Amino acid sequence: MESKIIYNKIIPIRGYSAINLFGIIFARRRLSSFAINHENIHTAQMLELLILPFYIWYILEWLIKMIQYGKESYYHISFEKEAYINQESPTYLNKRKHYNWIRYVI
Repeated sequence: MESKIIYNKIIPIRGYSAINLFGIIFARRRLSSFAINHENIHTAQMLELLILPFYIWYILEWLIKMIQYGKESYYHISFEKEAYINQESPTYLNKRKHYNWIRYVI
């Protein structure tokens, strides 16, 4: 699924190039095809978890990973691991199995 992209100078906050909120990508500047694919993977994750549980799980996992990894916690969140590992594969979303992010929880 292709997410809608809204380019603006307000969202996300400075220091970040993009954020995916409820399947809509907000970006400060043009995104690479890898970044778009990364965010589209997040959209697929959100949809299979019916959006709100995605954000609850994401925050809880981030809090747990903060204890383990500190500032590097973001890169250890299962949703981020799946997205980063597969962002360079343009066909990943076509072959992706539902709930594939679970493989990256531990």
